[in-house]
Amino acid sequence: MRIKLNKLKKLNKENKNKLEIILQKVAKEYDFEICSLDIQTNQNPIILQITIKKTNGNDISIDDCSKFNTPASNEIENSNLLNCSYVLEISSQGVSDDLTSERDFKTFKGFPVNVELNQKNSKIKNLNGLLYEKSKDYLAINIKGKIKKIPFNEVLRISLCTLKD
Repeated sequence: MRIKLNKLKKLNKENKNKLEIILQKVAKEYDFEICSLDIQTNQNPIILQITIKKTNGNDISIDDCSKFNTPASNEIENSNLLNCSYVLEISSQGVSDDLTSERDFKTFKGFPVNVELNQKNSKIKNLNGLLYEKSKDYLAINIKGKIKKIPFNEVLRISLCTLKD
């Protein structure tokens, strides 16, 4: 068993990039993008988890995952990069706690957020409040009734959170 596991780890390391390039080409034909490819070699059979998203930013449905399954499977088989049994799982990104797109900021306006700051001369590294506004230059959050505008060059990360009193 140990020899087989080592062989699969080597296979994973050597062929993952090749496999990802092949799958990106297939995804592009269906207006999808590969977000991640994870090969779990500690399973028998191994598991290939492919996470996709639509290039236009719309949500991924179960039908989309199903539509991508067959062409992805065919390309994996035709590539001869895997010489073992595997299970193929196609899924969407799901909902992330990080706010990155304009759509995220519109959807979660008024929700509690944690803002990680990149302020070299400040002891404050995090601010918590309600998402108030996002402009081209700054992020505004409501902290206990007061609006705080934070320039984007000081923001490292914005994520949904739970506010504590």
